[in-house]
Amino acid sequence: MRLTVSGSRAPVLQVMAERRDGVAMTIDDCERISRALSAKLDVEDPIAGSYTLEVSSPGLDRPLTRPKDFARFAGQVARVETRLPQDGQRRFKGRIARADEAVVTLAVADEGAAEREVSIAIANIAKARLVLTDEMLRAAARAGR
Repeated sequence: MRLTVSGSRAPVLQVMAERRDGVAMTIDDCERISRALSAKLDVEDPIAGSYTLEVSSPGLDRPLTRPKDFARFAGQVARVETRLPQDGQRRFKGRIARADEAVVTLAVADEGAAEREVSIAIANIAKARLVLTDEMLRAAARAGR
C-alpha cells in the first residue's frame, strides 16, 4: 500500500493498494477499501480540515518505491529520476536488469549508442515508475487485466 497527500487548499489523500494474492484490483476492491478506510479516518481524524480520499490500484505504469518493487519487475522498462546527478544526468530510462536492497541496475539504450548498464543507489532515487510498453499491454491482456 502506498499513501500520499497532495494539495494544500483541497488536500487529496491517495491510497494505492494491491491485492496480496496478486490478482488485479477491481472497482469493488477499491470501494471496499475506501469504505473501511473512511470509517477509520473519521474516528482517528489524522488530517486537519476537509480532504478527498482517493483509492486506486497502481496500474500498469505503477510507481516503484521499494527495492522489492524493482526486483519484482526486473525485465520491465522503467523511468528513474535521481536526487543527485549521476554520470551528468538525473533522468534514466531502461530495462531493469537487476535490483537488490541497495542498487538498481538499468540496461539503458541511448539513441545511436550501444546499450550500457547504469547502477543507481536506491537512496539516490527520487522517483521511479514502470513505462507502459506494448509487451506489458500484451502480457496484461493475456492475464485478463
